[in-house]
Amino acid sequence: MTLSRRDFVRLTAGTGALATLGQLGRTAAIAAPSGSYRAMVGIFLFGGNDGWNMVVPTDARHAAYQAARGAVALPRNQLTPLTNSSYALHPAMAALRPIWDEGALSLVLNTGTLFAPLTKATYQTRLDLRPSNLMSHSDEQDHWQGLRARESSSDGFLGRIADRMPGGRLPPLISLAGSTLALIGRQATPLVVPAAGLPARAGYRADETAKNLAIAAMATSDGGPIMEGVANTLRDTYDQATLANSLLAGASSVSRFFVDASGNALTSDIAMQLRGAAQMIEARGSLGHSRQTFLVSMGGFDHHASQVQPGTPAAGNHAAQLTALAQAMAAFHRAMQGLGIAANVTSFTMSDFGRTYAANAQNGTDHAWGNNHLVMGGDVAKGGIFGTYPDPVLGGADDITDQGRFIPGIAQEEYLGAIARWHGVSDADLPYVFPNWATWSTAGRGPLRLFR
Repeated sequence: MTLSRRDFVRLTAGTGALATLGQLGRTAAIAAPSGSYRAMVGIFLFGGNDGWNMVVPTDARHAAYQAARGAVALPRNQLTPLTNSSYALHPAMAALRPIWDEGALSLVLNTGTLFAPLTKATYQTRLDLRPSNLMSHSDEQDHWQGLRARESSSDGFLGRIADRMPGGRLPPLISLAGSTLALIGRQATPLVVPAAGLPARAGYRADETAKNLAIAAMATSDGGPIMEGVANTLRDTYDQATLANSLLAGASSVSRFFVDASGNALTSDIAMQLRGAAQMIEARGSLGHSRQTFLVSMGGFDHHASQVQPGTPAAGNHAAQLTALAQAMAAFHRAMQGLGIAANVTSFTMSDFGRTYAANAQNGTDHAWGNNHLVMGGDVAKGGIFGTYPDPVLGGADDITDQGRFIPGIAQEEYLGAIARWHGVSDADLPYVFPNWATWSTAGRGPLRLFR
């Protein structure tokens, strides 16, 4: 079988940061969307973040929350209340409270993978309407990234968005979280780069003549089209690596925002990734990008045990992760304000699934379904709270078990579709980006009104 250059590039998509995918100067399939610059930044929390402790009700529902959650329940007096709302954040996320107060943070409640609208009754009787392999890490990660609830995906929604966006000196789809399904488009290819920059090639000389001679020798060998594809990809990789490294390693005005309350540099992996995204956004003019899409991530949210410290639920492994996440998100937002483009950038969380509402015997929680998420940016709806908090009674109207595995009230398409539309994806292209769009754009359903 003869492989085209594009086939070769797609096959190398999983090789990690060393494979700097894409082609330099790729031209757009369609013209740039009208309007000003915009960027969307997806934050994937791998393992299944406990969104029920990230966003907690503070009204009369807190008593039911505390009764059902048991050992992992957060005391009301330790929460970070959100002004003029009946919700609070985990105390570890206090860094985001000022962003809520300025109207740049919104909540999306009980969202997740859905093939069709479901009630508890239809879930129990209509197996054909259930998403496949619910509560499996790998399957639910693919559901979130590919947005096909009952079949496997070979491409992802961020890649499909990039298919409809213009290019530049670097691909406008940039991952600082490795190579994942979400990044694979049908035409577009991403730039995959670690936050610290790409490692240099041993023995590589910056001299263009030496580089081109080496690549030309490979291209004229007996490998035929495959070796020609290798040569072309290497040429692009060298050029993109040089440019990406210069951006990530060079002086940047955004670095000063990535500090904690004491002025110490934030050194968590998520902070480094978001700082890298901020540097790429800062360089948007020289890169020729009118639209940019980023993916960053955190791992380790699969807290079957030791999610909280025994007797001190506001502390523990989950609290440490949420502290790092909140500090990094707050720093990123301040960096966007420093660049004067906070209203042009939206970041949003995703995760495999939510956790069981009921704690287990190991001070942890188990795999579940619906989850809460955060959307941040200067253009989000001020004080926005979208969706309905589920009935917190175990075994109640929204629980498919007796452990608090809640049926989502909002589909991923309604959540992510709102961000894609804001980003510039036309209504005509939404069915291309979201294969099940017709289900979620009719009968009174549609994108959430996340923005002002």
